[in-house]
Amino acid sequence: MEIIYQKAGLRRVINASGRMTALGVSTIHDETGKTMVEAAQNYVVIDELIDRVGELLCPFTGADGTCVTANTSAAICLSIAAVMTGSNLDLVEKIPDTTGLKNQVIIQKGHCVNYGAPVTQMIRTVGAIPVEVGCANKVDKANIIGAINDKTAALMYVKSHHCVQKGMVSLEDMIKIAHGHDLPLIVDASAEEDLKKYIAMGADLVCYSGAKAIEGPTSGFICGRKDLTDAAKLHYKGIGRSMKIGKESMMGLLKAVEIYTGRDMAAHEAQLNATVDQMIQALTGLPHIQVGKSWDEAGRNISRCRVDVESSCPLTALEIVAALKDGDPAIYTRDHFANVGTIFFDPRPILPGDVEAIAEKMKKILEG
Repeated sequence: MEIIYQKAGLRRVINASGRMTALGVSTIHDETGKTMVEAAQNYVVIDELIDRVGELLCPFTGADGTCVTANTSAAICLSIAAVMTGSNLDLVEKIPDTTGLKNQVIIQKGHCVNYGAPVTQMIRTVGAIPVEVGCANKVDKANIIGAINDKTAALMYVKSHHCVQKGMVSLEDMIKIAHGHDLPLIVDASAEEDLKKYIAMGADLVCYSGAKAIEGPTSGFICGRKDLTDAAKLHYKGIGRSMKIGKESMMGLLKAVEIYTGRDMAAHEAQLNATVDQMIQALTGLPHIQVGKSWDEAGRNISRCRVDVESSCPLTALEIVAALKDGDPAIYTRDHFANVGTIFFDPRPILPGDVEAIAEKMKKILEG
């Protein structure tokens, strides 16, 4: 059966990469879709909706305040704008002009990643200045403390598989340093699964995607200190106007969070593990590869099928990745380590029939 994208003349895509923006992130629950349709077909005062959805999301995070956003990138921008301007409308309307404001954001060098765009560009978008501290593989607390001055607006911590996972200052220590200098700590937790962890640890603002772990529509939210989330919302009267979120996405996000937090996580994780085992079984025995199970490099409870390409293979891992993407269906893998010979297959986006299609295409590629 053709899906909507094939009817539009596009290739079928099998996503074995993960919750990736480049592939449409995730698939929403039927109830989320129904909620969005109902919301889209009716009217509401948007400012009241922003406030109310924020209030309803707070119990799910344990935060005092929430600001809904178009995505995590918007959440980062509005968080940083908020810590610079507070709730001063005159200052809000001048952003990205930050003349005279505390406008420096300290971030560890190993956290200055490109997740589709540079995280430092999101900082600069609202007129702030990223201050990169330490080296890519080693940052010391002294690097962070030494960078704090009278222009520092906030410290930022990026929790992501994209980041260097060794040699960085821990979030616990970042929070202590920030609060010891009366500064807010912002966490980019875009793809994180625990919606309460970082607020409970003491982070002042935490930015989440509504479309990744939560499996909602394209959306995001900032949770944390109410004075700062209120200031973030005020930026919808300024630079945030270009980042506004629609009524249907707000209601879809709320429904998706309700579904996500009501899920039997143990059963869900068991199902994902079963999918990984199915992939391992389907790929085991193919020539030139070793197949096994691996766990998320950023510490999340996510297992994946790992394929190590043997030196005897006439193709490199990068060439196998390219061959999988070629044709119809196009199969996208988690290829961050393909340059060192390893390909991962993520179970979370796998749909019925995908495992068989992956095994068939891998067989053709490896057997020539």
